[in-house]
Amino acid sequence: VQLQASGGGLVQAGGSLRLSCAASGFTFSNYAVAWFRQAPGKEREFVAGISRSGINTHYRDSVKGRSTIRRDNAKNTAWLQLNSLKPEDTAVYYCAGKDTIYGGNFDLRSDDMEYWGKGTQVTVSS
Repeated sequence: VQLQASGGGLVQAGGSLRLSCAASGFTFSNYAVAWFRQAPGKEREFVAGISRSGINTHYRDSVKGRSTIRRDNAKNTAWLQLNSLKPEDTAVYYCAGKDTIYGGNFDLRSDDMEYWGKGTQVTVSS
């Protein structure tokens, strides 16, 4: 079982990044996917989640309107598009999966996620 996050980097404030999460070793379409992030000295926090089918999505308030999560089950991949990046978005971003029916109406909890990928660093300079 593997989730591989990629796409992070150093970007100026106002810029954009697209993070990818490639899955292998399990039936990706059975899993809700979420992105979390953790900044230095802070707890890991939910960023965005997407249901098995991709129909339902949910975002934390601070990224709503400038981020998009989507998935392609045929490619076993999920993405998180981050736009209008701010220095406070600087963190290690992780993708995670959970075998659950997700209506996209609440923040998924990191403790509940079953599979995790290694993180990808996003650094936003001011």
